[in-house]
Amino acid sequence: MEADIEINLSERFEAAFNRIHKALKQSAKNARTDRFYKLIEIQKNHSLIRLYEDDLHQFAKLRNAIVHEKIDLDYYIAEPHLETVEKIERIAGHFEKPKTALSIAATPVFYFYEEGKLTDVLAIINKFSHSQFPIYSRKEEYSWLLTSADIVKWMAEHFTEETIQLKKVRIKELFNKKSKHQISFAGKDTSIFELEDMFEDCRNKNEKLEGIIVTENGKPTEKPKGIITAWDLLEADSEN
Repeated sequence: MEADIEINLSERFEAAFNRIHKALKQSAKNARTDRFYKLIEIQKNHSLIRLYEDDLHQFAKLRNAIVHEKIDLDYYIAEPHLETVEKIERIAGHFEKPKTALSIAATPVFYFYEEGKLTDVLAIINKFSHSQFPIYSRKEEYSWLLTSADIVKWMAEHFTEETIQLKKVRIKELFNKKSKHQISFAGKDTSIFELEDMFEDCRNKNEKLEGIIVTENGKPTEKPKGIITAWDLLEADSEN
């Protein structure tokens, strides 16, 4: 009976290890290797891998001992403790079901149309302290991102001795090609691995990704369900 328990623990450990390995291969884009250690190394930008890096290395060592030192079909020289097996199974679950875009996005997100009034945006800022607002065109498609900093800059540039007639100002008047913000889109079920890769790809190009707008299927013709900034990813990392 005791031998059966030990064998089951080893098999459970192997199964959980393989689940993690499979998840690492799926999250590594265009990886030229499927070696476990290498997959960890090339994906250190992922918060989940940074969190469990030491554990993953220890699991790999134990897995090698179990597999390579196995001397018979049902006999293992190295046996994992129950606590270790339960831990790797728990971590495997995290890798198989990582956080999704909508689960970490800032919500709700307020969006406006270019023909809308600036005063409506100011009312939202005053009530909710939001600072980013997707702007949509008449064709119901995302056009550009308006930020509270853009509004302050526009008001400073248009400041005169006379009072600015804010009620007459349309949102489209604040559009500035020189300060257009870079935005990407992601579906609500996009994994945190893919989101982190999107920010990392921009950093590698010396570009700044202002945010990721989350929609149903990641299309700019869909209304926003949330918005993700680099800070949101950091908060998700700290929650882990």
